[in-house]
This record gives sequence, C-alpha cells and structure tokens, in this order.
Amino acid sequence: MKISKSYAFQSFAIVLMATGFFLVFKTYLPKKIFKESESKNKHIVVDSLLLEAFEEEKDARQKGLNLSETDSLTSVDSLSTILSDEPANTFRGFVYMHAFYEKLYQLEVEQKGKVRIAYYGDSMTDGDMIVQDLRRDFQNKYGGQGVGFVSVTSESAGSRSSISHQFSANWKVQSYLNVKNPIKPFGINGHVFFAKDTVNSTWVRYKSSANSHLSVLNKPTLFYGKSNNTKGQLRLIIGKDTLIKRLNPVGELNTLTLSESNLKGFKADFIQADSIPFYGVNFDDQQGVHVDNFSNRGNSGLPLTTFKPGIMNQFQQKLGYQLIILHYGTNVLNYGSYNYSWYERQMSRVVENLRNCFPGVSILVVSTADKATKYDLTMQTDSAVSPLVSAQRKYAIANQTGFVNLYQLMGGDGSMVKWVEDIPAKANKDYTHFNHRGAKQVSTMIFKQLEEGYEAYKKGKTGLVQPAEPVVVKPKAKDTIKVKRKENLNVH
Repeated sequence: MKISKSYAFQSFAIVLMATGFFLVFKTYLPKKIFKESESKNKHIVVDSLLLEAFEEEKDARQKGLNLSETDSLTSVDSLSTILSDEPANTFRGFVYMHAFYEKLYQLEVEQKGKVRIAYYGDSMTDGDMIVQDLRRDFQNKYGGQGVGFVSVTSESAGSRSSISHQFSANWKVQSYLNVKNPIKPFGINGHVFFAKDTVNSTWVRYKSSANSHLSVLNKPTLFYGKSNNTKGQLRLIIGKDTLIKRLNPVGELNTLTLSESNLKGFKADFIQADSIPFYGVNFDDQQGVHVDNFSNRGNSGLPLTTFKPGIMNQFQQKLGYQLIILHYGTNVLNYGSYNYSWYERQMSRVVENLRNCFPGVSILVVSTADKATKYDLTMQTDSAVSPLVSAQRKYAIANQTGFVNLYQLMGGDGSMVKWVEDIPAKANKDYTHFNHRGAKQVSTMIFKQLEEGYEAYKKGKTGLVQPAEPVVVKPKAKDTIKVKRKENLNVH
C-alpha cells in the first residue's frame, strides 16, 4: 500500500512540532520530574527524634534566628586546637582510635584479652550486610568465633545469612526509634522485648549458619532486665532434650548461660515471663574479635541519645566494647535543607552520651554513601550527599572520633551510578543500597582503613611519640559546596 506524500509530510511536521514544543517548555519543567521508586523503601520509617530535631530547626529559622550554612557547632574553621593535625578534607582521625588499637595490639602481639565492636547503622547494614564481612575479616586475622549479640526479634531476620533466627509473633516490642520512655530501659540494641503470657507460647529459635566462624552457636547467653516476677522460666529445647531454666530478674541487667558448650541450634519457650524485659542472646567464644550488628531501618543515629548510662555501663562490664561504629546518613539525606548544622549538633550529643555509656571506648564515624537521584532524565549524585558528608566529617573532628569517608572511598561524584551499572552490579536499582557484592567491597574498604591506622599505631609503639601539647591548626577556607536545583525533597 502506498502512502501519499502529503500524509507523510504531515506526519513529519507533527513530529517536528512536538520536538520543538518539548525543547521550548523543557526549561520550565522541574529538573526532578520522576518520583523515585518507593517499592524497596515502603517499609522504612524515620525515627521520631529525627523528625523532632528537624522541626525544632525549622521553627528556629521561622523565628528569624538566622541559622546559616556557616552556623555550625562543629565548624572546622572554629577548631583552634585538636590533637590531629590532618587536613580536614582528608581527615581519618587515627589518633583518636588509639584505645581500640591498643586492645588490638594486646590481642595480636601479646596474645591476651579480646576485642569487641558495636556496629550501629540503618538499612545499609540490614540483614547483617557489610557487618558480616567486616566480622569475618577481623576473625580471619585475629581469631574469634561467633556471630555476637542477636536481638530477641528482628525486622531483618529473614534476610540474614549469618544466623537462622525465628520467633513467635506475640512478642511486645519497644524501640528507641519511636518510644522515648520505655516501660523498662532499652538494651544495647535499642530495644526491649516482653513475652506475652497468652494461650500461644512466646518463643525464639536460633540456628547456626554454614558461614566461616559461625558454624556453631558459641556459649549462648540470654540477657534480660529487672522485674518483680519470680515465676518466670525458660523451656530450652535442644534436639530431643528439654531443659527448664529459672529466670532470676533481680538486677538491672541479668544473664543466663543457656549452654556451657557450643550448640547447632535451640528453641526457647518463655513461660510465665510477662513483665520481665528481655534484650537478646549473645554468641561468642570469649576470645579474638567479635562484631555485633545493631541495625535499624529508618535510624538517623539520634535515638542513641536515649541510652541510659546506668544500664549501658552494665552491658559494657559484661560484653566489653573497644570500638563503636556509627554508620548513618541514608535517612538524613534530603530532609528539607542542605544545611546540616542541626545534625552536627544532635550527633555531637550522641557521641557525648555514648562516652558516658561506654567510658574510654573509641568511636568511628562512617559517612553516608553516594546516592543517585534523577535530574534532567539522568541519574546523578544527589545534591544533599556532599553537604551531609561535610557535616559528618565536622562533627567527627570536633568530637575527636575516627572518620571513614565512604562517599570518597566509593569513588565520589557519580559513583553510585557506576556501582549500579557495573557488570556484575554492586548496588540495587534504588541507587541507594548495596547488594551483597557491593556490601563486601564496602566492608573491605572500611577494614583496610582500620588496618592502616593500626599499622601506624604499631610503628608509633616502637618509635613515634604523640605530641604532649595539642597541635594548633590554622583556619582553612570554607568548603565550597555545589548544589543542583531540586524540588520536592523527601525523606528516604
């Protein structure tokens, strides 16, 4: 069938006109014109303290307090004396990790003691992502067996491969993400759990995995709190054997060794245990290095201010941490402003509280990773990433903690797009979260930086001496942050 010349010309003219109209009006369209996929993030909530902190900041601005991007409690320019003389843009803070490195030195060189790390994070470490690889790296080099502290229930239990974890649906849970004043104090994991004495039993089941260093459940020990309930019992089912163990909740923090030997798995039924606060079960062999994963989806890090020093001091006495890692930022990005001075102030309070809870423990801040957002139909690094990384670095310097610039280690601007598009891919199509391959690479980068600091520390043990007086750091020019135009800022 032949098409008339006039019809073909009309069709070509319509296409040409449509293209012209698009190019003319393109300038007036918002640069971020497609809403990002929410399918992977629909279950992520934002902690209540983040919401409150941002509302307080917004109210202050509306009242004309003139909080500017340079109004930062932890501005690098205002720091006249710090122990580290590193330039701010390459700051890693090894000098502030010496307490941790000394314990690692005693373990490796002097063959005494043990080392424990608490890794606090958000959905980036969900399902033991990143943390399980870091745990394996440490245990490969320095020894140690066991997955560490595991909560009574967990939102990511189904996706965790480092331990098989199941539990009944009738546990009452209070979380520091949305409760300010819990019935009983929060535990080391930011949660407190209560067994409901109903017709259906309240139970939890753990089973070891096939992963290296995790093939057995090492000396399982239950952690629980104080109560007037004197009738509580634990029915422990190990294979074909059943044991009854009595609960004795007399102290603010109590422990019950479930088995002196290693197990492959067990189920625990909680009988007449209502009103007794439970926290979780610890699995470790009491030697080498152990890394606990305390991840919570939607966590900004601010809920750590709700930890009570009294009970945390007792957790510290029983578990003995040498390093606390703070890996946050995913849920703070895009929260209405590119000025993160309010987050610096709040996280400084977090660090102060952690030092009261765990005296003498080293702290390491891991920055937000790169995150990509659609601008002009192209996925690019989100404009909020660089300002947030800068704020995280500032509060790390001001509070004398170690610092890992994960954004730069990934490759900086545009790196998340590359990680998603790599073959094989290292990150998910939400351009925010890593897959297992990417998580392992992130863990390797963090471990490598920690090892670099440790090697420098060992050299200092035999030669270099720390300066007795703080080093005076000359003020540096204010960092310049380029910001793309973006509309409809949403919380991830």
